[in-house]
Amino acid sequence: MSAMWKPSQTGTGTPNPTPEPPPRPAPVSNPVAEPVNRAPVATNAEQASIAKGLFVKGEITGSESLFIDGKIEGSINLPGNRVTVGRNGQVTANVTAREVVILGKIRGNVNATDRVDIRAEGSLAGDVAAARISIEDGAYFKGGIDIRKADAAKPVTTAAAAASQPEPAKAAAHS
Repeated sequence: MSAMWKPSQTGTGTPNPTPEPPPRPAPVSNPVAEPVNRAPVATNAEQASIAKGLFVKGEITGSESLFIDGKIEGSINLPGNRVTVGRNGQVTANVTAREVVILGKIRGNVNATDRVDIRAEGSLAGDVAAARISIEDGAYFKGGIDIRKADAAKPVTTAAAAASQPEPAKAAAHS
């Protein structure tokens, strides 16, 4: 065995390539784990995801955008972020976010600081409070709509525009 140790010690460059192939298969199995680790890092920049086969019951809060293709019951509170309900998504919750895009189904009230977008396949049964709302042809909506003005900075800009051109500001407000 001492002869084996001597070649290992003298050929330290040779044993390193030998351990490297075992780490290569380990990274092959680790990429499965690494994308899981890397995916949340990527979703931090983009969005988190609840897949089709998942069911969440409770309160979801956070500081990331969220894509929902599974089922959720409870409440979703992601102020300043986007909540997207995918085609397979079924949400029974009150949703608070900056922007809400609905391709699936929501049963509950939606409160958006920016906009709510109900796509052609989407369905919303509940009240909406948002600065803007878009309902595509073929979408289902049952509830009330409360259009709220955006941030206080925008009315100041609108007031400045109204001071310089009062009629176009009024026309824009009516349309």
